Amino acid sequence: MNDLDLTVVIPTYNRLDTLRHVIPSLLAQTLAADRYEIVVADSQSNDGTAEFLAEISREHPRVRHLPGPYNGRAMARNAGVEAARGAVVMFTDADIIASQDLLALHLAHHRDDSKVAVVGMELQVNSFADYERLRDRPQERRPLHPMARRKLSWLYFLTGNASVKKRDLDRVGRFDENFTGYGHEDLELGYRLQDAGLTIVYEPKAIDYHWHPVPYNEQKQKMELAGRSTVRFYRKHSTFGVKANLGMTPLSLVLHDVVKKQPKLLATLERVGATKPGLARNIVYQYHYLSGVKDALERA
Repeated sequence: MNDLDLTVVIPTYNRLDTLRHVIPSLLAQTLAADRYEIVVADSQSNDGTAEFLAEISREHPRVRHLPGPYNGRAMARNAGVEAARGAVVMFTDADIIASQDLLALHLAHHRDDSKVAVVGMELQVNSFADYERLRDRPQERRPLHPMARRKLSWLYFLTGNASVKKRDLDRVGRFDENFTGYGHEDLELGYRLQDAGLTIVYEPKAIDYHWHPVPYNEQKQKMELAGRSTVRFYRKHSTFGVKANLGMTPLSLVLHDVVKKQPKLLATLERVGATKPGLARNIVYQYHYLSGVKDALERA
C-alpha cells in the first residue's frame, strides 16, 4: 500500500552547488505537501550534501537522505525506487530546477487505470541567471520537442524529467545496474516500459531547467562513454530499430573510418568545434561517440 501519491527520486554525488537550488524548487510545488516526498539517493558525497539535507529535513521531513555505495545512477535511482512511498515515482537530477507545477502536471496523467510514462520539457541553462531568464520569458525557450507533440518513443525517455508508476517499474525490473558508465540507462528502461505496453506521454507544460553546462573536452569524453553504453544496450536488445535509433549503423561506422584516416581533417574539425557550436562540433561529438561504439565492439 502506498502512503503518498508521488515520490521524487534524485541521484547525486557532490552536486551541493546546484542541489541548494533544486530542493527548494521541489518544496515550493503547487502539489500539496502531504501528497509527495523527495528522496535523495546520495553516492556518499563529501561536499556537505549530508549536512545540507539534514538541515532541510528538520523543517521538511518529507525530504529523505538515502546515502549508499552506489556504483552509478542506475543503482542510486533503484535505491530511491525501493525506498519510495509514493504510487508514482518522478525522476529528476541534482542539477535540474523544477517549475512550480511540475509534480502536479506529471501526477495528473497517472490515473489508476492509465498505462503511461510521462516525460516533461527539459530546458538547458548555463547559469542561475539563465534559468531566471527562461523562467520569466517563455518566448525565448528552445525546447527539444514542439509543444503540439503528445507522444514520444523510448529514445526520449530522459530521467531528468520523467515519471512512472512504481508498480510498472517493479513489473519491468527497474533500471539495469549493469549500466555503470555514462548514458542510456534511462533510454533502456524506456525501451522496456514501451515494450511492456506503456505509452510515453509528452507533457510540455511540465518544465524543468537543467543547469549543467558541459565543457567541450568533457563532452567529447561523455560521448565516448555513451558510445560504449550503446553497445551494451544493443547486446541486450539486438534489433534493427535499436541499432538505427542509436546511430550504430554500418554507414555511420564506415564514415567514422573515413574521418579517422584523415588526421588533418579531424584536427581541423576539433579546432573549429572547440571555438563555437555548429556542424564541426556536432561531427566531432559524433566521431567520439562512434569511437566509443567501436571500442566496445572490439572488446567483445
